[in-house]
Amino acid sequence: MTAASDKLRTGLGAAAARSPSENLAKKRGERGRRAARGYYTGNGLCYTSCQVVEELILDGKPQMQVLIIEDDAVTGRALVKGFTEAGHRAEWVQDGQAGSESARSQQFDAIILDQMLPKKNGLEVLKEIRGQGVLCPVILVTALGSVEERVGGLNTGADDYIVKPFEFAEILARLHAVTRRTSVRPAAIVSVGDLTLDLTTRRVTRGGVDVDLTPIEFSLLELMMRYAGQVVTRKMLCEHVWGFNWDGTTNVIEVHINRLRNKLDRGRDVSFIKTVRGRGYALPAA
Repeated sequence: MTAASDKLRTGLGAAAARSPSENLAKKRGERGRRAARGYYTGNGLCYTSCQVVEELILDGKPQMQVLIIEDDAVTGRALVKGFTEAGHRAEWVQDGQAGSESARSQQFDAIILDQMLPKKNGLEVLKEIRGQGVLCPVILVTALGSVEERVGGLNTGADDYIVKPFEFAEILARLHAVTRRTSVRPAAIVSVGDLTLDLTTRRVTRGGVDVDLTPIEFSLLELMMRYAGQVVTRKMLCEHVWGFNWDGTTNVIEVHINRLRNKLDRGRDVSFIKTVRGRGYALPAA
């Protein structure tokens, strides 16, 4: 263990000796004002501890579900522990590809996104998830502190931007602030007529009967159901499935739409998916 890691561990005091669940149970018993240790590691360069006094009104369940996309192990563990002890539930992934996939589940109230990630960098992840309908607030975390970098991140779709190193108290306060401003999380279950799509279980039913879809068909249907009653262009569908900067032919969508129609319309005379010539596709209004 490094001296820095030892400093982080000892800075947690008695809380370090308890598991996250024990800490959460302790807070729920207190149901009121408490002093919590906050801490953060700035990419392994700086460790700080601070005393944060929060008013926590705990009703038996975590206040927020937070996705942490961070490749540094020490940083990731510290953030998970900090958010857990603050009464929230945290999920941690360590590369951009996994982060993008997790974000698309639409199960999170906020995302903490490091900019320098393997497989896909933070800005690529941000562009992709915004293009695919993920609307929850995102706080970008980075060691790149220039004005140009901050403006670039915000213009890409971030709700806030914090530069390493920082104290845990600050990121917790920023998290509370952005979720107050943008408390938007699309429903995990979407229904249009007798068609239902569950993002959590990846299950689709029509008239109570399961419809077996490929991952691409599922993604296409999800976007059209979220825009039920509106035209969804082929380009929107391509970007939703294959990425924000899709520059290939959109004709490939027709093949997948035809397969999707065959599955959804089996035993029915009228297609659920309407073609709007020269524009794209539309489902009936929900």
